[in-house]
Amino acid sequence: MGTSGNLLFLIALLPFLGALVPGVMIRAGRNACASFTAVPTALALILLLTFAPAVMNGETIQAEIEWLPQLGLSASFFLDGLGLLFACMILGVGLLITLYARFYLSGDDPVGQFYTYLLLFQGAMLGIVISDNILLLLIFWELTSLSSFLLIGYWKHLPEGRQGARMALAVTGAGGLAMIGGMLILGNIVGSYNLTDILQAGDAIRASDWYMAALILILLGAFTKSAQFPFHFWLPHAMAAPTPVSAYLHSATMVKAGVFLMARMWPVLSGTDAWFYIVATTGLVTMVVGALIALFKDDLKALLAFSTVSHLGLLTMLLGFGTDAAAVAAVFHIINHLTFKAALFMTAGIIDHETHTRDIKRLGGLRHLMPITFGIGTIAALSMAGIPLFNGFLSKEMMLEEASHTTWLDSHYVVPVLATIGALLSVAYSFRFVAHVFLGPVRDDYPSKPHDPPFGLWAAPALLATLVVLIGVMPFLAEGIVTAAANAVTGGDLHPHLKIWHGVTPALYMSVIAVIGGGILLMLHGPLDRAWIKAPRPEAKDIFDRLVAALVGFTRLVTEATHNGAISRYLAIFTVASVALGTIAFFGGGLSAPSRGLLPVPAVIAVGWLMLIVATVSVVTMHHNRFRALVLIGIIGLTISAGFVYMSAPDLALTQISVETVTIMLLLLALHFLPKETPRESSVGRKTRDGLIALAAGGGVGGLAYAFMQRDISTISSYHVENSYEGGGGTNVVNVILVDFRGYDTYGEIIVLGIAGLLIYALMHALLDGPAARRLRNTDYSQDRSRDRHPLMMVVVTRVLMPIAVLVGIYIFLRGHNQPGGGFVAGLVVAIALLMQYMASGFAWTQARKRIEYHSMIGFGVLIAGLTGAGAWVFGVPFLTSSYTYVHLPPIEEFELATAMLFDLGVFLTVLGAVMLMLYSLSRIARYAGETVNVTPMDYDPGTRTTDSVEEG
Repeated sequence: MGTSGNLLFLIALLPFLGALVPGVMIRAGRNACASFTAVPTALALILLLTFAPAVMNGETIQAEIEWLPQLGLSASFFLDGLGLLFACMILGVGLLITLYARFYLSGDDPVGQFYTYLLLFQGAMLGIVISDNILLLLIFWELTSLSSFLLIGYWKHLPEGRQGARMALAVTGAGGLAMIGGMLILGNIVGSYNLTDILQAGDAIRASDWYMAALILILLGAFTKSAQFPFHFWLPHAMAAPTPVSAYLHSATMVKAGVFLMARMWPVLSGTDAWFYIVATTGLVTMVVGALIALFKDDLKALLAFSTVSHLGLLTMLLGFGTDAAAVAAVFHIINHLTFKAALFMTAGIIDHETHTRDIKRLGGLRHLMPITFGIGTIAALSMAGIPLFNGFLSKEMMLEEASHTTWLDSHYVVPVLATIGALLSVAYSFRFVAHVFLGPVRDDYPSKPHDPPFGLWAAPALLATLVVLIGVMPFLAEGIVTAAANAVTGGDLHPHLKIWHGVTPALYMSVIAVIGGGILLMLHGPLDRAWIKAPRPEAKDIFDRLVAALVGFTRLVTEATHNGAISRYLAIFTVASVALGTIAFFGGGLSAPSRGLLPVPAVIAVGWLMLIVATVSVVTMHHNRFRALVLIGIIGLTISAGFVYMSAPDLALTQISVETVTIMLLLLALHFLPKETPRESSVGRKTRDGLIALAAGGGVGGLAYAFMQRDISTISSYHVENSYEGGGGTNVVNVILVDFRGYDTYGEIIVLGIAGLLIYALMHALLDGPAARRLRNTDYSQDRSRDRHPLMMVVVTRVLMPIAVLVGIYIFLRGHNQPGGGFVAGLVVAIALLMQYMASGFAWTQARKRIEYHSMIGFGVLIAGLTGAGAWVFGVPFLTSSYTYVHLPPIEEFELATAMLFDLGVFLTVLGAVMLMLYSLSRIARYAGETVNVTPMDYDPGTRTTDSVEEG
């Protein structure tokens, strides 16, 4: 990867890196927050523009870092004309929104938080448009849903804001899940997850039996994100967000993600009847329905929201036509819609900010009071209406031209007529925006006296309005980027010429009809509005709410039926499902003939096996007596350890014995606070059911093991044996696997172990702050205690064994790379030594002499292991790659030093810290229960509490 690739990665990372700053800069002031948001955005835009000349000449910039190439996973980006267009839109409008939000948001709003969310969303959108790997694209796709959820719900005090955020997340998230399936199907058809490979395999994809499934799933993702009918209802309800969010997400970025996806996948998915009828029809219906609803909305942002739905339908329809000219028109309208719609949203925000209302029926006459805002809003609205000399007119004419000769089900009239109706309605609501808001007499009942805002608030929409005019009168200014993007969409070599006058064509007649008809609709708006209000019609939001309520009700029934709090039911469901699936797989897969015979069974082994069976059955039958069950469990664990020794697995045996000892000791301590026997609650029928399930599951696992051991199966064990010494520098294959070959797994496991220890501590802390603490204090344990609570012999033995056990632990730790042992076992051995001190001398006495915080020990262990793994990056090798060398220090003989020892040290500290933190949690129960503190380790307790008790501080 060259310098260009590095810059592409930097562009993708800059918004995420920048998001770390605004949230912590809030005390520095609003200007500082806005500045530190603008800097990474501007820097990313500048770096992006350095690629513009090459991309405009038809080049594609690529960058890739392999992660798991065997699975097709890589962090790869590419920049072509389409990606350049959208990336410039995302970053350019992002800069304008940053400026606009600085003046729009009030002093009570947490501006730093807003800018953090904005940069996170910006980075997610940027990742979508430049991702080359579709799996990476899917990650960014879901990030846009999550970050937009935060932005839409930014005003958390508004119920409509919270509801709009949830609705947007539910709809777009569900579509995203469908899209994941479609993308995986494409990757499976092509044999690659790189977009650059997929885009070259259009013929293979369209010829595949899975084409239709992939098409529908991907379009579900695109339609939900771009608010296509019938998923259009979420976008207007997202207007509860602050206007800067609406201007950014719903005109320039998020809702265009679905359009981008359809444009990106155009070379491989278009060109079929299915594509045309699904995409073009959905777009056409959305265009008309959105425009019709927009005409009768009185809320400024609601009008603009439904107009956005309509124009997104227009873009979808153009892409659905599947022709090169329609693709050019779609790309051009993407630019035009961005300029006039973002300006209109900002204008609506200015009006709301200054008049304190967005209700069109409470406005009017603002051209006299807000002349600057009037000029910006009028220019943008006329462009949205498709009036000549504004950029919206140019792409609207191109759309009507394509619609005029498109046939739908052998009809030459359906598409042109509906497209004309959509354009007519667009003219009507655009004219209404100007006439009902700015024209007419000045009113005396505005909620707040209107006036033009400061320069900072109208500068951004003014710049966009200027672009509307410039592109409208000089369309050649956009010709270069439109050409590059259109060629990226179609995969062709197009040279479109954008011009104002196309001659007398059917599109011109359709446009004239639209403008005249729109004016007539505006004049008739009053009676039409009253008829609209009275007319019965389905509300998509109500339908959605009822569907959600029905789904919640159904899931509640299922949950209450299966999750009743009884672990036996959970285990029964899980076990039965596992046995059923295993049975199906067993009888459906077939087995090869056995290739191994049975080995002779020595008498000692047979006796041990019988003891194991007897102990297991005894646990089942005598589990009500907790202490007896614990003893039997210990016997089972030690018998299994002996089996590991017999099977030449000393590492497993040593680990099993250590784990068994630690768990038995911890459980013994826990039993001190539990009744001696558990109540008998299960009926005979339930016991029979559970017994049958257990026998089926055990028989299935036993049969699988038996079948497995009878057959020769190729494994990777030979690789580990052959490379243990050469690759990892150790002769103990098991330890080398743990700290080298599978070090990443071990790293994750110690993190989980540390979290478990911390979670137990946190749960105990919450438990002892509530009613449980009072019950413990009121419980009299004195009658159950021995008068000699800490026997002299045990205290002395543990004192003597403590240094020896620690020394043994160090020995096991040091020898682990070449002999049975290692950090995990060493941590358990030292933990056993400390546990014995607690058992011999009491919780409080031992805890008072503790010098190391177990929380810190866990943290240091995970940190040391992580830094050891990250240190490999310094030498240009993958994470957790170990290295070793041999050192000779006279008079000591030559010995080995390996970086794996540092990783093993992290394992040792984490294991020791987690086990001891669990023990400390139990010790807190004892202290709450009123255990007295020993002055010496052998205090005699005559049965009365004469010594001072220590309560949790």
